[in-house]
Amino acid sequence: MTPLYTAEAIATGAGRDGHVRSSDGGIDLNLAIPKSMGGSGAGANPEQLFAAGYAACFHSALQMVARTQKVDIADSSVGGQVHLGSNGKGGFELSVLLEVVLPGIEHAAAQALADAAHQVCPYSNATRGNIEVTITVSDD
Repeated sequence: MTPLYTAEAIATGAGRDGHVRSSDGGIDLNLAIPKSMGGSGAGANPEQLFAAGYAACFHSALQMVARTQKVDIADSSVGGQVHLGSNGKGGFELSVLLEVVLPGIEHAAAQALADAAHQVCPYSNATRGNIEVTITVSDD
């Protein structure tokens, strides 16, 4: 692969209770373990960052597919949920739910656009076969 762009970030401190910063300073966040996992919840966490990144990347892929098919999705959105849980083997695993909203687009056509975006999105390609990813099309 010939990179088009390289992102760089460093994590310091105590991992989930540490700090992350991108090399350009665009991300500069304190991290905290979520309250549901016994932490303070007073900062971002890796799952939130992954959910935001995947949602944004998928939305870009969706817009590219729509442009190619000459479909206007100006009021569209993609919401991301990243779930962290036990893998039953002493470790942890992730699953992802993406919710695609395409107002004014018939459900079957919206699902076809989402399915096409799932084939070109770099996050989808990176996770395919590794974690469960569910993509739903919602009317709201």
